[in-house]
Amino acid sequence: MKLVPSSSSRGAWPRPPACLRADQLALPSDGARVSVAGLVILRQRPGTAKGVIFLTLEDETGVVNVIVWRAMYEKFRRAVISGRMLRVTGRMQRAHSVTHVLAEEIEDISFMLDRLVAPDPRQALPHAMPALGRTETWDSRS
Repeated sequence: MKLVPSSSSRGAWPRPPACLRADQLALPSDGARVSVAGLVILRQRPGTAKGVIFLTLEDETGVVNVIVWRAMYEKFRRAVISGRMLRVTGRMQRAHSVTHVLAEEIEDISFMLDRLVAPDPRQALPHAMPALGRTETWDSRS
């Protein structure tokens, strides 16, 4: 099963307190301290980047580019390497119409994915029964 962030996902998209969505990153000024959260969809560590890692996070509204300098990578290594969903706090950087967050703190919040993918047991799931020409409701509680 592929996780695709969208506002139509079952239940609410898990969001740690005080985190901006990707579509809100045009609001803070250059250099402002912000927090963002999202699924890690890309990790890049180019050989020419002198220890810098580039992360791309995705939330229900878009993507966020994150720059992790070598010192921050060493401090938050485990989260950067193995986190599937991260909360990043850092400074906004705008250059040539590209927005980045320069990471100062990185937290692995992969445990929040359970809320995104877990079925809501209070909802019945409709299943089409084409051979019978009708739709039946299946309740996981029975």
